[in-house]
Amino acid sequence: MSGPVLLFDSGIGGLTVLREARVLMPERSFVYVADDAAFPYGGWDEAPLRARLLALFAELFDRFDPVVSIVACNTAFTLAGADLRAAFPDRTFVGTVPAIKPAAERTRSGLVSVLATPGTVRRAYTRELIQSFASQCHVRLVGSQNLAPMAEAYIRGEPLSDEAVGAEIADCFLEKDGARTDIVVLACTHYPFLANVFRRLSPWPVDWLDPAEAIARQARRLVPALAHLKDRTQTDHAVFTSGSPDFPTRRLMQGFGLTVAG
Repeated sequence: MSGPVLLFDSGIGGLTVLREARVLMPERSFVYVADDAAFPYGGWDEAPLRARLLALFAELFDRFDPVVSIVACNTAFTLAGADLRAAFPDRTFVGTVPAIKPAAERTRSGLVSVLATPGTVRRAYTRELIQSFASQCHVRLVGSQNLAPMAEAYIRGEPLSDEAVGAEIADCFLEKDGARTDIVVLACTHYPFLANVFRRLSPWPVDWLDPAEAIARQARRLVPALAHLKDRTQTDHAVFTSGSPDFPTRRLMQGFGLTVAG
């Protein structure tokens, strides 16, 4: 059980989960995999994306033999989580799904919005979560085609237009029968990088629910603790399916303590 923790995302948004997972599993090494060759997932049809994910994970298991795989992408896991577990029954997965249950437990107004990618909004899995855990709430699903690429640009230091970001989150805010939306679920791991921008542009304060810590806690529960800390000379690695991340991305990976693998 000495293999690395594999953390997978469509791009670099999963770094929000990596940050939390490292705190809870300091003895473990990490491999961060960004499927940037296929980013963003929002525009993919379901069948080819599912096939891609199954083939890609088969390669990753052969290459890294991880102790656990964290799928830090709502779109990927709500689509292919069950298929991955069926195809690789001897592997341990931690999935990422919209944090609808905790949102329903915390809301006082009963008005909750889920800010996601179009793929996550379309998924039956998401609607089943609402039916199971938030049937007493008014849940608004807001699918953004643009926020994940905007977050990637922002993480790399590129400027963003307040007007453009504001237009993407405007539908999250609802006033109904004297009540207002009080929780917005960030159902894409890219979005927490924009949380401060969202707070500044919000028409009123809301709780922006980031699932990263909960995902990391679940991984910690499933991964046996080692008796010794990681060797300081041992580096964590980042793998990009394109094979050619640009310089700002490489610099960002370095800032997260990741060496980009060839």
